[in-house]
Amino acid sequence: MRKIILQMSISLDGHIEAPGRRIDWHRVDEELHRHLNEELRGAGAFLSGRVTYELMAAYWPTADAGPDCPPVMADFAAIWRRMPKVVYSRTIDHADWNTTIRREVDPDEVRALQAEPGGDLVVGGADLAAAFLAHDLVDEYRLYVHPVAIGGGKPLFPADGVERPVRLLGTRTFGNGVVRLHYGRPDAA
Repeated sequence: MRKIILQMSISLDGHIEAPGRRIDWHRVDEELHRHLNEELRGAGAFLSGRVTYELMAAYWPTADAGPDCPPVMADFAAIWRRMPKVVYSRTIDHADWNTTIRREVDPDEVRALQAEPGGDLVVGGADLAAAFLAHDLVDEYRLYVHPVAIGGGKPLFPADGVERPVRLLGTRTFGNGVVRLHYGRPDAA
């Protein structure tokens, strides 16, 4: 069965975006971008909320069209275009680029998607992450901790009083100071 992986950049103080939905504090250099491309290349689908999908769809379909596009970004643009995507939104009526629209997170529907053949499912987006966490649908966390405290914004984990034990699967430090923390369910083999 495919895993559901919550992959997210996070500030040192636990936020995934600064006030005003700012993510300009991300420290993505060529080494980290290359790593992310390799991690995502084998995914089975990207699962995102409306805001994340619209941000991605506004940039990545044509990001590699210009002659000055760095190769690592051109590589991700190709990955993003070909990847099946599911966007969870109550307001979007149409989506391009190999995208299916779902109105809400239905745990049974998500489990059926997990049972299909293919690579793991990668969740992105603050609100969608909270919905998947609320339904206990996350199998692994790939958290990229950036070396900056942003002092506020949207936290990764909702203040819902739910304890979520995890087991450390690995770490990696990048040259720019970003640290990847990889966790899984405590009972996973």
